[in-house]
Amino acid sequence: MRMSSWKCKAACGTLSRGRLCHRNTRNYGQPLQVHDRYKNCIGLGTRATVEDATAGLQVPDLMDEDADFCGVDGTIVDRDAPSDRDWNGKQYHIHTFGCQMNLADSERMAGVLEDIGYRCSTDPSNADVLIYNTCSIREKAEMKLYSALGKQAKRKRQHMGDLQIVVAGCVGAQEGEALLRRVPELDVVMGPHHANRLGDILAQVEQGNQVVATEHIEISEDITQARRDSDITAWVNVIYGCNEKCTYCIVPYTRGAEQSRKPEDIRREMLALGEAGYKEVTLLGQNIDAYGRDLPGFAADGSGRRANTFTDLLNYVHDVPGIERIRFATSHPRYFTERLIRCCSQLDKLCEFFHIPFQSGDDQILKEMARGYTADRYKEIINSIRRYMPDASISGDAIVGFPGETEEQFERTVELVRSVGFDRVNTAAYSPRPGTPAAVRDDQVADLIKADRLNRLNAVVNEIAERRAQRFADRELEVLVEGPNSRNTDQAMGRTRHNKIMFFNGDGNELKGKRVMVKVEDVKAYTLYGTMTQICD
Repeated sequence: MRMSSWKCKAACGTLSRGRLCHRNTRNYGQPLQVHDRYKNCIGLGTRATVEDATAGLQVPDLMDEDADFCGVDGTIVDRDAPSDRDWNGKQYHIHTFGCQMNLADSERMAGVLEDIGYRCSTDPSNADVLIYNTCSIREKAEMKLYSALGKQAKRKRQHMGDLQIVVAGCVGAQEGEALLRRVPELDVVMGPHHANRLGDILAQVEQGNQVVATEHIEISEDITQARRDSDITAWVNVIYGCNEKCTYCIVPYTRGAEQSRKPEDIRREMLALGEAGYKEVTLLGQNIDAYGRDLPGFAADGSGRRANTFTDLLNYVHDVPGIERIRFATSHPRYFTERLIRCCSQLDKLCEFFHIPFQSGDDQILKEMARGYTADRYKEIINSIRRYMPDASISGDAIVGFPGETEEQFERTVELVRSVGFDRVNTAAYSPRPGTPAAVRDDQVADLIKADRLNRLNAVVNEIAERRAQRFADRELEVLVEGPNSRNTDQAMGRTRHNKIMFFNGDGNELKGKRVMVKVEDVKAYTLYGTMTQICD
């Protein structure tokens, strides 16, 4: 039950019923940290969540215009039937939650299914194979999955047809057989490492088996042609897994240890994309600047570096014909070097955009998160980027309400956001994930306090982003056109090298895939509007 949206009369702006009572909050039985600003805040009669706490609050949604993530409701795969494949009469439906890595995995699974004759359906009720590619970073994403599974399990029980239900991705890896016990109508539970094996796994289901494929395996080179979500921009995985042990994060347990692809295999995939007409590639990895640590050999210059670092990879793939822009994500401050920054400044195709999560601005919280750097070290990285590339856009990630976080420690995160001057920050309230050290701590921060901090941080993030965006006013910027504006077909839509979405008058279908120059006439925090001045291609 959602509680009423009564505003707190105190300065904090959260909901209020006159007192703060931890008995009925999510953190019942655990010590509750109460800063002075919360003395007049909420007494609840329900099990409150962050969503409850923010009901009626103006919490800016920073992800609305960001096509790089799936959003809270996920993304449905929608694509035309391939002209070079025979149809087996069956359809698939893929619903993706989470990050770019999951989007890339969904593209690979779509490629597998279309290779064996399936066609895409955006309606799950028409699907013969129904795939939920899941994220376990936030609890809310898991709840969305279980809600959807309940509906489809009921459908399968009622109709007793040939529907095959698959849970892939990080929740699949996390829950394994336990998910089959919870939802016995499932046919497959599989981790992200098994995306390329989907065809073989479904063949086992056809023989009457339920399949759990969650063991970590050595990922063989991808022989599947991914069914790309775009014919202009493409994801290319360069490293799978994660060796970090951040105390809040479940990814190392669901995606396994780091496995770097060979440089020649990455280049070969990019060559094929260039030949197929793709213009932009985003290189993907959970910690992409850790690329090559697991590959053999050391640099011939005697520096002690590995023979294949991410900097070396960028130099190796930069001249691929046809590819006009290269981006990469996600970086970890622990491995972000000046050598990498200098390389990015020297390679023309590298876009002036860096996504480097910082998570907190407090050194003690960073230590307890096991992040491996300090706030000052993070600022040094940003200063180095701006020394080599003064106009670069910087985005980051931040978590509020990590266990034990005090008001003063939260304020240090706000101070870091202000001092760095981010173009975008993806923010989230800490969400306990099963099996992680932070989840079992006895100093969890109350959800209502997390919600208030998230609200305040988002306000600062939007303020800074709006201010940073003003530097683009009246400038001419290069835009790679991705197609028409879905909300206004008289406009074309594309991205600048700084990863800003740009809308301008023009035929998006005719200009698709072209680089154009656009004079900026209106500036919003995350979106630019202008007039096309010339076509570069």
